[in-house]
Amino acid sequence: MERAIVHMDLDTFFVSCERLGNSKLEGIPLIIGGGDRGGVVASCSYEARTFGVRSAMPIKMALRLCPQAKVMKGDMELYSKLSHDVTEVIQLKAPIVEKASIDEFYLDITGMDKFYGGYKWTNELAQSVTNETGLPISFALSVNKTVSKIGTGEAKQKGNLEIPENKVRSFLNPLSIQKIPMVGDVTFQLLSRIGIRTIQTLSEMPAEVLQRMIGKNGIDIWKKANGIDHNPVEPYTERKSISTEHTFTQDTIDIPKLKSILIGMVEKLAFQLRSEEWLTSTVVIKIRYSNFDTETEQCKIPYTSADHMLIKSVTDLFDKVYQRRMRLRLIGIRFSGLVRGTYQINLFEDTEEMLSLYQAMDKMKSRYGFDAVMRCAGASFKPNNKSEILKRSSK
Repeated sequence: MERAIVHMDLDTFFVSCERLGNSKLEGIPLIIGGGDRGGVVASCSYEARTFGVRSAMPIKMALRLCPQAKVMKGDMELYSKLSHDVTEVIQLKAPIVEKASIDEFYLDITGMDKFYGGYKWTNELAQSVTNETGLPISFALSVNKTVSKIGTGEAKQKGNLEIPENKVRSFLNPLSIQKIPMVGDVTFQLLSRIGIRTIQTLSEMPAEVLQRMIGKNGIDIWKKANGIDHNPVEPYTERKSISTEHTFTQDTIDIPKLKSILIGMVEKLAFQLRSEEWLTSTVVIKIRYSNFDTETEQCKIPYTSADHMLIKSVTDLFDKVYQRRMRLRLIGIRFSGLVRGTYQINLFEDTEEMLSLYQAMDKMKSRYGFDAVMRCAGASFKPNNKSEILKRSSK
């Protein structure tokens, strides 16, 4: 049976959320991002895009391109709530749903054509989302996740799309290779230099040549260019928390050592948050004394996955909870109140330089291992220590 996979994407999600509560924002160039001129663009309206403003662009550059734009600091709590509302509408009606990020979803509706037109059903679902939440949403229906995701990008300009199997190649061929998931700026520039700019040209290359040029992802990119993607739609489950604990072989009262290990633990968890595209809003610290008395302390923070913000929260909590001058046998950290996000660090506070630093560090960690680059302050933490226990919980 031919698969029927839908990709749904909330249009300019952060902007749409802000406009729900303030009609004066309609029709004007709007930028969501850093609270000052040193931040980066998290999202922008179509009115701002006509001036060349794009996500991840420095606010300073965006305002040079569109000086009349209104800049607003984002409200991640609001966006998370509205994303949850949309998720509930979709999950109530769709058989299999995967939430890919805070504003995009995959649906597997294979077999629905036997009883109800797949495109008609999806169009009615999209209308239900807008009617019940007030948020506009685009979609594309095709035979796999890759084609439907590319289709949604085109649907935002041309209207919702249905791309049956016999039209996949004719749909993909004229598009830029930049439309393919996994093709970033570096890969695009590399392929452009040898004249490969359209998906058709890329699809006609020998897969082995592409692999030699760009590495292990070459085969996957070649498959996507040829409309091949067998990845299933993974049913959506929301993670509640992520945590780690460190048990000492010998109980200790060495405060500098304890804080150094805590910093290393934060770095590890924060890297995992960014890798899996999570943001946390609650930090919990646990300590266990040598007599097995256990105490915890927690605090709420703005949504983030940035080491430097989480380290401060954790060390402050440690100073607050560790009041007895008694040796410790265990320390632990838990990040909860998680929400999905496509940005790897605090998208409303951090500067362009901070964003670039985290991206460079994460690339090194992903390629060479978590401890390839670490803060000196966290050097006492050994990520491969057998006493470390990584815990994950989900609904």
